[in-house]
Amino acid sequence: MKFAYSISESRAADNAVIRAGTPVAVLMERAGEALADAVEHAAEAHCVGDMLFVCGGGNNGGDGFVAARILQERGFDAAVLCLSEKFSEACAAAKSAFRGEILGRIPRRRYALIVDCLFGTGLDRAPEGETAALIDFINNSGAYVVSCDVPSGLKEGGVAFPHCVRADETVAMGHLKQALLLLDGAETAGKIAVADIGIPTAGGAEVWEGADVAKFFPPKKSHTNKGDYGSVAILSTCNTLGAPLLAAGAALRSGAGYTDVCMTSMSVPCEDAAKLAALQTADELHRVLCAAKYPACRFSFYDGEPIFADAVAFGMGAGVGEQTRALLGELLKGYQRGVLVLDADALNTLAACGTELLKRHKCPVVVTPHIREFSRLTGKTAEEILHDPVACAQSFAREYNVTVVLKNNRTVITDGARTAINLTGSPALAKGGSGDALAGFLAGTCARGVPPFEAAVVSCYVCGRAGELAARDLGEYAPDAEDVIARLPAAMKLS
Repeated sequence: MKFAYSISESRAADNAVIRAGTPVAVLMERAGEALADAVEHAAEAHCVGDMLFVCGGGNNGGDGFVAARILQERGFDAAVLCLSEKFSEACAAAKSAFRGEILGRIPRRRYALIVDCLFGTGLDRAPEGETAALIDFINNSGAYVVSCDVPSGLKEGGVAFPHCVRADETVAMGHLKQALLLLDGAETAGKIAVADIGIPTAGGAEVWEGADVAKFFPPKKSHTNKGDYGSVAILSTCNTLGAPLLAAGAALRSGAGYTDVCMTSMSVPCEDAAKLAALQTADELHRVLCAAKYPACRFSFYDGEPIFADAVAFGMGAGVGEQTRALLGELLKGYQRGVLVLDADALNTLAACGTELLKRHKCPVVVTPHIREFSRLTGKTAEEILHDPVACAQSFAREYNVTVVLKNNRTVITDGARTAINLTGSPALAKGGSGDALAGFLAGTCARGVPPFEAAVVSCYVCGRAGELAARDLGEYAPDAEDVIARLPAAMKLS
């Protein structure tokens, strides 16, 4: 397991070390040496003899001056391009110690390797003028690019300014930064390495790896039976059958002992005999379709009776209306046996009728919104959420005492106390039905007795991995949710 820190958390850790007695210059020397090691490795791997460091006037630029000096001492041709007129104290000292060439204008000469040390985490406004030109120069150079700490132009939440360095690799100093993992950071950071420069690590968001997830799929005992693995109920209205069935298909793959599909009946009291017969026929068709698609599921019509499943998933294909609102209210006030997973139209209904209803829950609740659904739930714009998805998700989780699965290219999972960022997934999952499959698999994992936070992290990892496998086999455009569900077993083979 790794840990990823927000930029503010990382700065606080740096400042704590400095206050404890480690001079900035010492940290800069460590960072510069770590950067030099990474650049030397890149130069050797790509047969590069000369390189250019593009440095700003802050401490990130100071790291670059130190690294350039060390590489010169190791025999490399390392030049520095620096257009800054103001320098931090530590950067000015590092610049004075560098004895090589310092360019005062963008060169026409082409370099095979460029090291980005412009801003790091210190940028709080969009680059413009000379700084924007420097970033464009780096991106248009055709060189192999190594960024120091974070690509210049990337801010909190992984949001890239219009001018942002596109790195082939990034050397994060002291801590893995969340910005490198989220949103645009996933595409601008390239290969990521973390350099140990003596900054203690504590807290941060968890980043689970295959070995961490594999612990939740231990070998089964030989004398086990289906009753040992819990039951999951996929509950929906009669609005549509497809989404609940996708959730049921994923739940069947999760390891839960029983999977039930519970649908509200179309056969409401009706004086018109012909209409009543048609509704009853539709109900029977739903039953037949479910049995044909997933004969291992138990299908029933829900009329408000107590649900005894160990986990319930609700909202997939339910529609937004009075019936969904009534069912949601019943579940939040009455279901106590296990974990309640709320997805899709359950969340849209909450947004429409007020999230205060969510505070009535009597059992652990997991909500699984994508960014637009979360925007409707919170009243925040998508831009506000994307600026700091971790903090937004944590705030909602604490206020409503729920586990939040905030879905995006990198999904944030938090119960308000612990937070994780999931790194698996593929653009192939950007298709209707993927969320239904995740909700079903998550509910099934909860039914096995896995606590909600851990179940959410495990489910996001496995479903994301299944999406990667589907993309590998079928490309990023062709796979649908069924293709992803079919690859869940392979995705679960983690050890």
